[in-house]
Amino acid sequence: MSTTTRWLVLGFGCAIFGAGADRAERFPVPETVADGARLAVIYRDTRFFEGPTWDPRGKALYFTAFGDDGEQILRCDRSGKVTVWRDKTNGINGTCLSLDGRLLCAQMFAHRVVRFDLRDDGSADPKVLYSDPELNQPNDLCQAPDGAIYFTDPDFARGRPGAVYRLSPDGQAARVITDLKLPNGIITSRDGKTLYVSDSGQKLWRSYPIRQDGTVGEGSTFFEPKTEEPPEPDGITLDERGNLYLAGRSGVWVVTPEGRPLGRIDVPVFCSNVAFGGEDGRTLYVTSRKRVYSLSMKVRGGEPGGEKTP
Repeated sequence: MSTTTRWLVLGFGCAIFGAGADRAERFPVPETVADGARLAVIYRDTRFFEGPTWDPRGKALYFTAFGDDGEQILRCDRSGKVTVWRDKTNGINGTCLSLDGRLLCAQMFAHRVVRFDLRDDGSADPKVLYSDPELNQPNDLCQAPDGAIYFTDPDFARGRPGAVYRLSPDGQAARVITDLKLPNGIITSRDGKTLYVSDSGQKLWRSYPIRQDGTVGEGSTFFEPKTEEPPEPDGITLDERGNLYLAGRSGVWVVTPEGRPLGRIDVPVFCSNVAFGGEDGRTLYVTSRKRVYSLSMKVRGGEPGGEKTP
């Protein structure tokens, strides 16, 4: 299968549009970006990159790579050296840091949710948290403050409506959202009361109230940017103020918890996902087609399992 065909099957077809630097539409730079900051390329090759997660203890960035030769998890250490951390991952795409500092992964081709330890000696002690051959292709995931894991399961191959699942701390999985065309990126609010999901089919972002039992209520459109640019919505992250960083539609949109846009970080190619990290937590990492970027920020990350505010 060619790289282009693989992207189309996995839902990366929008990558072929790119996001040219000469785009006609302009949006303000979000106020959370450091003054004068520019996107810097920290790694590049010919593959498609996804699933960035910062390990605050090990001071390293993990991200996933898709190419003709298969899939890998790469690790970028504090010196900037990038190495293969896991090879032949069977389609690990989205990742996130668990509440206890482990790496949670959505494994598309094996139809599973898996977990790895992030140890200094390189051992990972992989564990399958959930497996179901009837799943389409688990794409992205997040862990709520109560320990439950929510993951998206789109059907990019056949274009049928996908679903969002909740995996309880005791390993029981249940569908909680079924009204999305192609659910993709996902995250909970900092207080665990709201679930945000990107819909690559409708090209917008939805929000759902999370009930006390972990199920979700009726959803509504959280953010639909006023742009004609085609790249579809993908990954999501949060900062310490609760602002959301939404990858897609030709950049990274920064939106307040109330849904008010603060602007867009323009990215010259299709961007797939975002994560905060860095030594002080004030670096935004952006994965994309052929490149991984960093950007200096005024704010720290705010995901439940991520970099904490002192």
